[in-house]
Amino acid sequence: MWGTTKSGEHVDLFALTNQKGVRVKIATFGATLVSLETSDREGISKNITLSYPDFAAAEKGGLNGNIVGRFANRIDTGGFTLDETRFDLETVNPKTKVHIHGGKSGIQSQVWKAELTDGEGWRGVKLTHTCPDGHEGFPGEVAFTVEYRLDKNSLTIDYQATTTKPTHLNLTNHAYFNLSGDPKTTITDHILELKSDQILAIDDRKVPTGEFINVAGTPFDFRKPHAISDTIEQIEIGGFDHCFVSTKQQGMFVEPTLLVRITDPKTGRVMEVLTTQPGVQIYTANHMKDPKWPAICFETQHFPDSPNKPNFPSTILRPGEKLHEVTIFRFGIAPKSGK
Repeated sequence: MWGTTKSGEHVDLFALTNQKGVRVKIATFGATLVSLETSDREGISKNITLSYPDFAAAEKGGLNGNIVGRFANRIDTGGFTLDETRFDLETVNPKTKVHIHGGKSGIQSQVWKAELTDGEGWRGVKLTHTCPDGHEGFPGEVAFTVEYRLDKNSLTIDYQATTTKPTHLNLTNHAYFNLSGDPKTTITDHILELKSDQILAIDDRKVPTGEFINVAGTPFDFRKPHAISDTIEQIEIGGFDHCFVSTKQQGMFVEPTLLVRITDPKTGRVMEVLTTQPGVQIYTANHMKDPKWPAICFETQHFPDSPNKPNFPSTILRPGEKLHEVTIFRFGIAPKSGK
């Protein structure tokens, strides 16, 4: 057991390991990826995520590895209209009218049910949770299933959901990564490569305008790998907090597609992110100052404010349909420079 909520619910903690020394801890509170340990090129294993120090910190607030929803990221105008019915969301910033991450009582702050699972070459934890109709203003009773699966070189997050009424859904995991394994260092020396030709244009509230910006000639061009430090100082909002569009977002594809590759040159740790989602919100922990930019998030997801942007891929889920998205974090080791 990891802890007990203020309302008296027990929170369990599960651990998964593989033969290569990858160790994953998952909690039922928020279906949270609590920690993720991988080895460097010297065989030294360290946690490459920023983690809560204990359950009290997790319950107090924050998003260190939680599954986020019902709708990850931002929804403008305080809600949306679906099938000619207006739905006002409960937790809306009164100044900006922006709803974010499913609200204060989103699925990231709920206690899920869990069971251990396994298959050929992998072990996992399957977590389930049901949100009541009207929760945070969203329509439909929604049944969520999230399964973490660890195999010989990757961690898969499998998202599924069904609903009793038409609704909008957008799920992600909000883990912060630092491949050095030292949260007191910056990630700006990490080498980043993105399979992305465009980002979403945003306004001063970080809400998409509906326009797409080609990354060529901008600080957002990581089509060829380079250090994050090369361009992060050029970002006006103080770091990256932008949705990068997958080059394959125009159309459904069954298998997860490579979108991100990040390398720590010092330790040799490499992580690739493959996903079925159309984009990834990249956030460089801009709110953290000591040190500056100590971690980076890869929030694979549908586009922010999709409920109010008909030109974006739809996030509508209807009764009888099933949401099913997959994201894979794949691990490797890069050789030392010059070898």
